[in-house]
Amino acid sequence: MDITHLKLSPDHKILVTGGAGFIGSNLCEALLKNGNTVRCLDNFATGKRENIEPFLSNPNFTLIEGDIRNAEDCKKACSGMDYVLHQAALGSVPRSINDPYTSNEVNVSGFLNMLIAAKEAKIKRFVYAASSSTYGDSKNMPKVEDIIGRPLSPYAITKYVNELYADVFAKTYGMETIGLRYFNVFGRKQDPNGAYAAVIPKFVMQLMKHESPTINGDGSFSRDFTYIDNVIEMNVRSILSPNPDAVNTVYNVAFGERTSLNELVGLLKENLGKYDAEITNVNIVYGPERKGDVPHSLASIEKAKKLLGYDPKFNIESGLKEAVDWYWGNLQ
Repeated sequence: MDITHLKLSPDHKILVTGGAGFIGSNLCEALLKNGNTVRCLDNFATGKRENIEPFLSNPNFTLIEGDIRNAEDCKKACSGMDYVLHQAALGSVPRSINDPYTSNEVNVSGFLNMLIAAKEAKIKRFVYAASSSTYGDSKNMPKVEDIIGRPLSPYAITKYVNELYADVFAKTYGMETIGLRYFNVFGRKQDPNGAYAAVIPKFVMQLMKHESPTINGDGSFSRDFTYIDNVIEMNVRSILSPNPDAVNTVYNVAFGERTSLNELVGLLKENLGKYDAEITNVNIVYGPERKGDVPHSLASIEKAKKLLGYDPKFNIESGLKEAVDWYWGNLQ
């Protein structure tokens, strides 16, 4: 993604934790294209070396292979940087249900390590990946930032604790923090493999193999699917904003429309069918609902528009077209 229109100074030195992951590597790429000095901290637990392979020869890019659970790695990574885009985490609701201990160690203890390191390094602003899972059992639609429910999974608890810690560090130590509640992000470089693969790349891979995707439930559950370039825009705008009212708070990062899983599969078949007509005939299998799943998710993005000037360019249709084109060219 070209971010030059956002006018981020190339002089800024930016640390991206989890920089070899799906979102992190896309952020690294956009920042490097903008001329920024970029440092990536990753332990490759879920990130992939191939995601950052093209950057290794760039003199503005540095890789620190380390773990946010190690305080010294966090200090080393923050040293000399201006901003932090903290993406490192163990995602996935099912993963956290199967292994709550590790999710907590990475997402809570690791987050605290990063906050302390950023404070000591006098980082100008700490922007971090929050999660729409924080809304929990709240029935409000659309989701607005100041109304949340009770968490429905260990993962959701960890991401809410991140927000609480960031708020306390802002009030206690004068740090500037911004939390970005991501809603079902998808796009290029998202891993289709593994037990905890996100639904879009997983379904794309299965459909490309003429295998039947399994939908959890009856397909009526809906999500505010959010294309990666919208997420990059929000991270950059979070660095840039001079508005004091825009910091030390959280924002929804979404497009502001919801799509059911049945509608999603229809769109995937339509886009993939342009490459292989047989895909449109692949049957869908319906399985049991998944523990910890929220039935419906829809974000209000009014706060981000008002305070950060957020202007997402990609809805589900245009985002899926871009994503499917990338997957077809890279997963054959």
